[in-house]
Amino acid sequence: MVFLMIIWGLKMGKAFLILADGTVFEGKSIGARGKTIGETVFTTGMTGYLETLTDPSYFGQIVTQTFPLIGNYGVIPSDAESMQSWVRGYIVREICDLPNNFRCQKTLDEYLKEQNIVGICGIDTRALTKKLRESGVMNGMLLSGNEADAFSDEVLINYIEEIKQYKIRLAVESVSISKKDITNSNNLEKNKSNNKVKKVVLWDFGAKANIARELCKRGCEIITVPYDTSAKEITDINPDGIMLSNGPGDPSDNTKIIQEIAKLCESNIPIFGICLGHQLLALARGAATSKLKYGHRGGNHPVKNLETGRVYITSQNHGYAVEAQSLPSFAKMSFMNVNDGTCEGVKYCDIPAFSVQFHPEACGGPKDTNFLFDDFIKLMEK
Repeated sequence: MVFLMIIWGLKMGKAFLILADGTVFEGKSIGARGKTIGETVFTTGMTGYLETLTDPSYFGQIVTQTFPLIGNYGVIPSDAESMQSWVRGYIVREICDLPNNFRCQKTLDEYLKEQNIVGICGIDTRALTKKLRESGVMNGMLLSGNEADAFSDEVLINYIEEIKQYKIRLAVESVSISKKDITNSNNLEKNKSNNKVKKVVLWDFGAKANIARELCKRGCEIITVPYDTSAKEITDINPDGIMLSNGPGDPSDNTKIIQEIAKLCESNIPIFGICLGHQLLALARGAATSKLKYGHRGGNHPVKNLETGRVYITSQNHGYAVEAQSLPSFAKMSFMNVNDGTCEGVKYCDIPAFSVQFHPEACGGPKDTNFLFDDFIKLMEK
């Protein structure tokens, strides 16, 4: 690795990761130089690092990649899930500065610099992941450049206090679009002639781009609306269905959105919720959510369909879960996480609505549960 750095002139100064419990990891700087604070989490995905970096659900977090080599196929802009990176910081064991892919347009380090993301490499990510699994996710700070040069035991105490004070705030507000947007699929005109076109409102709480892509593949007209849209504004659009998107943060912080979703549930319009959308729908229907010890993040999480018994491998990115025991009598858990038994999906018996905690749109990760978009189309056709 050192030999490659000399050839390509990749200059790496020292960098530090400081955790809220006082643990310090020293490594090498990647990306932008400076100081950043965030909630330190880990993702187990072997690929899909650009999708991770551009997933709005990672807003406010310092993301650790558990796979040891990241960046080997460079940065492919068409794979991005949004127009920018939302992570607060980035941690890898080893970064590749010699990517090899015919679609590659730049190195991962170049991308991190462009996005002003402070990163660190060369630390023991296995030890860090083990700590987060045993202690739970915790806040952390990344230092590089002049900040790293000035680091000492004397300033550590002050840094730890600053780290502990950090809280993810205004998460959904920060990642949602600011005004309504309409997306038409290539299949729209053909479906219009067959009277099959479905008008779907995508309520944007930090939506990944592939949600819209999957709906477009099925010939839908998509009207994406901001997080602060009212239930009346949505019903005035007269949609065939409503998609509640993924997004970052604590779902219970979004009290106004939850109230508006509760109103929508009275409209009898089919609803499909993904990730944060799944949690918000559950809260609107009277269930509760709670924070997981270290969350589920990556592309290799098994979930079980409780009706069929079949297990699917899914893409996931969440730190909160719906409490299964809190579900009302008119709701039933449809999917369960095989690893820890947490709720991964809910079907509602009294309204045309269902939701899942995992990401059927994938990107990155497996597309085993892609059929759920077809189920949504069928629900709108009833």
